[in-house]
Amino acid sequence: MMIFEWFRPGLNIKRWILMGFCGLLLFILGISKILFRGLIYDSYFALFLYILIVGIILMYASIKLAFKNFMEIITGVSVNKETVSNKFFEQRMQVRGPKIVAIGGGTGLSTMLRGLKEYTTNITAIVTVADDGGGSGKLRRTLGMLPPGDIRNCLVALAHTEPLMEELMQYRFTDGDLKGQSFGNLFIAAMNGISNNFEDAIKKMSDVLAVQGKVYPVTLTDVTLCAKLKNGEIVKGESVIPEVCYEKKQEIDYIFLEPQDAKPLDEAIAAIEDADCIIIGPGSLYTSIMPNLVIKEVAEAVKKSKAIKVYISNIMTQLGETEGYKLSDHLNAIEKHCGGKFINFIIANNGKIPEEYFKKYKEDGQEVVENDVENIRDTVDIIFKDLVYINENGLLRHNTKVLAKTIMELIIKYIFPNDRRRVLDYYYLSERLKNKR
Repeated sequence: MMIFEWFRPGLNIKRWILMGFCGLLLFILGISKILFRGLIYDSYFALFLYILIVGIILMYASIKLAFKNFMEIITGVSVNKETVSNKFFEQRMQVRGPKIVAIGGGTGLSTMLRGLKEYTTNITAIVTVADDGGGSGKLRRTLGMLPPGDIRNCLVALAHTEPLMEELMQYRFTDGDLKGQSFGNLFIAAMNGISNNFEDAIKKMSDVLAVQGKVYPVTLTDVTLCAKLKNGEIVKGESVIPEVCYEKKQEIDYIFLEPQDAKPLDEAIAAIEDADCIIIGPGSLYTSIMPNLVIKEVAEAVKKSKAIKVYISNIMTQLGETEGYKLSDHLNAIEKHCGGKFINFIIANNGKIPEEYFKKYKEDGQEVVENDVENIRDTVDIIFKDLVYINENGLLRHNTKVLAKTIMELIIKYIFPNDRRRVLDYYYLSERLKNKR
């Protein structure tokens, strides 16, 4: 029985139970003697009153100390220490953590997931399968499978494995017919070959990598990403769209998939409906984010969900996709494709990019996304943070720790207070955020 778990060695619960029991006995003895003797024997009255008081003190102390110990066990955080005292119970609380759905693809999505997994294991990544370039495109054309690249990045980001395994999954061959192909992509391709379908292959891959969360392709349908440009031209192919837009100096009017009746995974829709927080982005607006949202059932589920909806803005514009776009342009494009206004929060960058790195991006034709707050409706709260992070390769990325902390602060403020059943979750997450400062 689960009740006996509280009596196992090392939990420090038994001592407080014993103290409380002794206090209860003294309380009963004291109160019964005083009541039944009717205060006749004055010489004994003081003694029994003393026994009664001691009993009350012992019961009070045992309850207070037991509760403190209980909170430390549940949260894995020592109230009097800044460090985590019990990894096992920390993991137990992460399983009870906020339910987060992240929608997107590319480097931006996987970067953000690394920060989120520090707070919760209830993460669902819904990933685009429209990629047709690079190693993923080759496998797609050769084996007739869905592109594995973006999914691989998300699996690795959420994995609980040794660094060597992560390095292996991201390794790219440098010679021969496999040049440019990653080992992780080939691993997923092999897993797909021995599985019933691509979804089953991803689940098996998740088990191998001890993934903390779930990663779903948005659909199992073999889709092609298409774009209608402002001049009316239709361009097909995720890797082709930015090239054509850049060469012809044309903006994208809207994005759609072929076939247009592609159905989403039931598990993906269920995760959206059950989410506490739905995150859109960061990532390429039209080639990573939109391929998920143009599936009608996904867009409808997101709009109907009671979760808070957060858009994470890109730091820079992107050639062939969002040249000249301001913050409001990104927001308007997303809500236009979803057919309604639903974003509650935007997390945008206000940090400064080091000049030597900014110069490099500027030479490539990219600009910092302008935060035109005046053009964004009042019902959207904009949260400004320094999101600038330069990785070891000198590339600009979102600061995953700042992103994750900001998202958790939103959940603490707007989700947990509305559910009394999640008081412990609120306490745990609050303590985690304090310890991360």
